[in-house]
Amino acid sequence: MNYYSINSIALLSLLSLLFTAVLYFCISFTSTSTSNPLLPFLQNHNFCSTPPNSMITSFPVYELKAVLEKASMPNKTVIIAVVNRAYVEQQADDTSTTTMLDLFLESFWLGEETRPLLDHLLLVAVDQTAYDRCMFKRLHCYRLVTDGVDFGCEKVYMSSEFIKMMWSRTQFLLDVLNHGYSFVFTDVDVMWLRNPFTKLSKNETEDLQISTDIFNGKPRSEDNLLNTGFYYIRSNNKTITLFDTWYNMKDNSTGKKEQDVLYDLMKQGFFRQLGLRVTFLPTDHFSGFCRDTKDYWSVCTVHSNCCSHIKAKIFDLNNILRDWRQFKGIVAQFPIDIARNKMMDFRWSPHTACINSWRPRKHGYFFWWR
Repeated sequence: MNYYSINSIALLSLLSLLFTAVLYFCISFTSTSTSNPLLPFLQNHNFCSTPPNSMITSFPVYELKAVLEKASMPNKTVIIAVVNRAYVEQQADDTSTTTMLDLFLESFWLGEETRPLLDHLLLVAVDQTAYDRCMFKRLHCYRLVTDGVDFGCEKVYMSSEFIKMMWSRTQFLLDVLNHGYSFVFTDVDVMWLRNPFTKLSKNETEDLQISTDIFNGKPRSEDNLLNTGFYYIRSNNKTITLFDTWYNMKDNSTGKKEQDVLYDLMKQGFFRQLGLRVTFLPTDHFSGFCRDTKDYWSVCTVHSNCCSHIKAKIFDLNNILRDWRQFKGIVAQFPIDIARNKMMDFRWSPHTACINSWRPRKHGYFFWWR
């Protein structure tokens, strides 16, 4: 075999190897499998894009039915939270020692009469990393699959993919109602300091009890600024119609997140048209960063709303749990009348990180604000 033949064979071998490598890269790039060796690189570089008109959300019926039955209370009520990768693992440039999911679960541990509620918490994971973390923590977990969308990456607030994630969540919750289950929906950046069911109405004629950014003192007033980060909804024909109408408005609500569309429906009189009985929850009991509660003796939840960046939320919610530990320590140490006197000047730590999160950043504002 002459010199040129040897070179030709070597060249053909090299080209074959290059073709194989390119083919492997393309397959790996489009694969959603967690076994993909390039996935960490792709995720860290935020290569998350969604082809237009490709959002198809699937709900494996038997899996969903089974997990709802396991998580349900005797009255067919579950607690539902939605998580993605950004909320279950630390980012490479993150100096904090915890995640949003860790803080959320820690609040159930520290809260009053909240630990048993974890038996009824269903975590809905919108990506594989979040699902794996949920299973590792031995919680009730459900994997929500939306074809053509990678919800694992951090989403810019009000970006097209942020809005798609919110609508995918709404569609899933409609399916839960259609299965006949009532639920408390909670964002993961809501700290559960007391059992909220003690402040929620047990009257079955109440269709929807929803939190507010700012409460005007009138629980039936549609002038309250609602927030879909925490609400209790009963499954019935009226609420199913509400969610069905709400979800079907997604294509005619360009540039709006699902919370804005629900608010528009309310202001257009759709709640009254359906005959919905709606209660807007007071911020004294269901508090948030938009308006702090001063009633530390009866507050149930604290939501890091009015905050634009996940790192800021984690920093300030860490302070909330630290304040709560201090409060509980004083209450446990002294008789109730002395404890009340000592706590007269008690204030939550200022939400400095969240206030500063609204300043312009090099890469914009990140997932997620409620």
